[in-house]
Amino acid sequence: MYQQETIKPYAQQGDKTSQVEQMFDNIAPAYDKLNHRLSWNIDRGWRRKAIKALAPYEPQTMLDIATGTGDFAILAAQMLKPKTLVGADISEGMMAIGRQKVAKLGLQDIIKFQKEDCLALSYPDDTFDAVTAAFGIRNFQNLDQGLSEMCRVLKPGGHLSIAELTTPVSFPMKQLFRIYSHTFLPIYGRLISKDKSAYSYLTATIEAFPQGERMVEILQKAGFSKASFRRLTFGICTLYFAQK
Repeated sequence: MYQQETIKPYAQQGDKTSQVEQMFDNIAPAYDKLNHRLSWNIDRGWRRKAIKALAPYEPQTMLDIATGTGDFAILAAQMLKPKTLVGADISEGMMAIGRQKVAKLGLQDIIKFQKEDCLALSYPDDTFDAVTAAFGIRNFQNLDQGLSEMCRVLKPGGHLSIAELTTPVSFPMKQLFRIYSHTFLPIYGRLISKDKSAYSYLTATIEAFPQGERMVEILQKAGFSKASFRRLTFGICTLYFAQK
C-alpha cells in the first residue's frame, strides 16, 4: 500500500473514499476559485497540454475520472469535439456545479456526469477511446485498483492522459514549493473553503504520491503500455500518457 492511500482528510474513523467524498462536497462552492488562485491560473495551461496530447487520436468516446466541477471535461469537449464525454466522480456536490457550467455552455448533449466509485467503475470492458484525469488520482484509496479500472474500460489501443500535482525535484523550486505548500496554500485554502483539513490533506497527498519513473512503472503494472511522463512548470505538475 502506498503511503498516500493511508492519508485521510479527517481524523475520525472511516474509509478514505467516504472522507474524500465528504471533503469535496464541503469545498465544492469554493473549489474552482481556489484551484485557479492557488495555482496562479497555471492549472488551465496544464489541462490544455494534457488534452492536446490526445488530439492526434481524435477520441470519440471519453471518460474523465475524478471530474470534479468539470473543468477538464469541458475543455476536452471544446478542444477535441468527442461525440460523448462522461465525467465521473464520487462527489455530487462537485458535479452539481459541473452540471450548471455545462448547461450554461450548451454542452449538456455531449457531457454527462455520473456518480461512480473509481475503484469499481460500472462501465463494461473496452468502452472508451480515451480516459483522462486531472488532479484526482492521488485521492484514490487504492491507486493500483483505480488505474486497473481505468485500463479495463479503455478500448484496446486507447489512450490515457493524466495531469497530476507533484513535488519539484530541483533546487530552488523544490524548497520554494515546500514553503508555499505548507504555509500559504493550507491557510488560504482554509479561509476560503471553510474546511480546516482539506488543503493540508491535499498537500500531504502531493508529497506522498509516486512520481516520474515510479508512476510509469505503476501504470505499466496496471496494464498500460508506452507509458511516459513529462514535468511541467519546474515539476509542480506532471503529465502521464499511456496506451492500452
